[in-house]
Amino acid sequence: MISFNYEIDFNLENEIEYSSWISEVIISESKNEGEINYIFCDDAFLVEMNVQYLNHDTLTDIISFDYSIGNELHGDIFISIERVRDNAEDFNVSFENELKRVMAHGVLHYCGYKDKNELDELLMRQKEEEKMMMFHVKHN
Repeated sequence: MISFNYEIDFNLENEIEYSSWISEVIISESKNEGEINYIFCDDAFLVEMNVQYLNHDTLTDIISFDYSIGNELHGDIFISIERVRDNAEDFNVSFENELKRVMAHGVLHYCGYKDKNELDELLMRQKEEEKMMMFHVKHN
């Protein structure tokens, strides 16, 4: 089950479409859907999480906690809406596009994809693009 939670004044439009898309992303990676919680927050909230749990005092757009069991994906994905907005401007893409990228990114980590070195990061970017296209194809 995919759920959406809000720690700031932000609401994801079309929650059902986003939930269906994430479910399809999970299936496309031959994984099973467990409990996945998206928590939308601001920079301050995410920095506090970063310091408290990861010992990093830096801004980030996403922090994911993976509780998966085998092929069944479970976890909490925290996303800073402020960071997504800034990154969308920096990368000259729409806010919606950048949000989809970050949402896919969190689930892809649960599927086993990493981004700590250049080769892994390249594969992660390719997978993000592939999964973002699933949203557009499915709902056009």
